[in-house]
Amino acid sequence: MKCHKHILIVLLLLSSSIVSANGKEKIKVACLGASITQGVFLKNPALDSYPTQLQQMLGAHYAVTNFGVSGTTLLVKGDSPYIKTSQYKYALQSNPDIVFIDLGGNDSKLINRIYLTDFERDYAALIQSFKKLPSHPRVILMIPVTSFVTDSTGIWDEVIRSRIIPRLRTVAYRERVEIADLYTLFLGRPDLYLDGIHPNFEGATAMAKRLSELLTQS
Repeated sequence: MKCHKHILIVLLLLSSSIVSANGKEKIKVACLGASITQGVFLKNPALDSYPTQLQQMLGAHYAVTNFGVSGTTLLVKGDSPYIKTSQYKYALQSNPDIVFIDLGGNDSKLINRIYLTDFERDYAALIQSFKKLPSHPRVILMIPVTSFVTDSTGIWDEVIRSRIIPRLRTVAYRERVEIADLYTLFLGRPDLYLDGIHPNFEGATAMAKRLSELLTQS
């Protein structure tokens, strides 16, 4: 299984380096994140995840690759740090032109909250790891979607709203990177979720549309 996953990722990276029909190199977009990015619980993650839908919306001049890893945290001391995954290494190796980062939701879990004082430092380090690439990519931080679950030990909306988002905005300002607000997009919209945490197909479509508009209208 690991071998097949590695081959799939390599093929995706190779596909992102091909040229478009007009002979120009495609704009490479790397989508980093946890289960929402990976498309966990969607009927067909390979087709329904927001990175795949973003590819469809952006068209042939772009090459979008999904580097999502379920359960991962932004925090280095979290229970499952994204920077320790193979997908993070592959994302760097892809030398992307645009980087979307959707991390922070899992950091709101009780097990990870004690490390939130490290959030800005860890996020800045992640951003810099991409800014130092030869491609000098445009980095966009995604504000996590709201959570509708009632278990306060898990992904808890109050923590996302009052402790994650303010830190994310601060690091974005300091690092001079953009923000994509997904939180307000889902406020009052539990109908766009599968389980109160993971967006359904329509929710993933809304995410892809927001990101597509950010790229094409700016």
